[in-house]
Amino acid sequence: MTSRLFDLTGRVALVTGGNGGIGLGMAKGLAEAGARVVIAGRDRAKAETALATLGDGASFVAVDIGDQGSCQAMVDETTTRFGRLDILVNNAGMSIRKQPQDFSEAEWRRVLDVNLSGSFFAAQAAYPAMKAAGGGKVINIGSMMSIFGASFATVYAATKGGVVQMTKALACAWAPDNIQVNAVLPGWIDTDLTRTARQQVEGLHDRVLARTPAGRWGGPEDMAGIAVFLASPASDFVTGTAIPVDGGYSSQG
Repeated sequence: MTSRLFDLTGRVALVTGGNGGIGLGMAKGLAEAGARVVIAGRDRAKAETALATLGDGASFVAVDIGDQGSCQAMVDETTTRFGRLDILVNNAGMSIRKQPQDFSEAEWRRVLDVNLSGSFFAAQAAYPAMKAAGGGKVINIGSMMSIFGASFATVYAATKGGVVQMTKALACAWAPDNIQVNAVLPGWIDTDLTRTARQQVEGLHDRVLARTPAGRWGGPEDMAGIAVFLASPASDFVTGTAIPVDGGYSSQG
């Protein structure tokens, strides 16, 4: 029973931004559970390195995640290659760290397009394939900034808060089609994105360690288990949730 609950054999998973960091950590977990994994992004060279860690069944598709037509093409290419789409991980994201008064309109729209609009467009494109298959799983990546604020992350926080509310609405809309939609809220995970944050935000490393009961930064590998759970039959009655994976960061005041 246990193995069946977490078995993804025969499933096809599409992971945006799956060529590194949290996305690659999740992609590895899905591949190890038996799924055929497609990673989507802009950097083909970086993707080739990631594909080498995912096994022979993995594939890459190019996408401009903030563009609705490109998201549709991404899904169409996936279903053409593999005949189905069962799992979508909306992981592609970015941040511009500035004080709110210093943002230009173009910077605001860029972060919004990638983090929030892109997640919606990808989910929207995936819906018909999942409905046709009799169900599916959408996993949206939020953030600690879905819960907390930070002076240097106003636009990022706005998008990640939006991701959680969008998750709840999609879960309600698509439950009759047996599509579960959930969000994961990573804590401070050691990735290229957060390494840059540590360079830009003085004292961040020490503050994260002081607040995290687990006493460490997370690694991309810490995201594999939640991805498998939310992509598998084990979570068929779980939808509309936002689950922190943060070493206890959000539990400590």
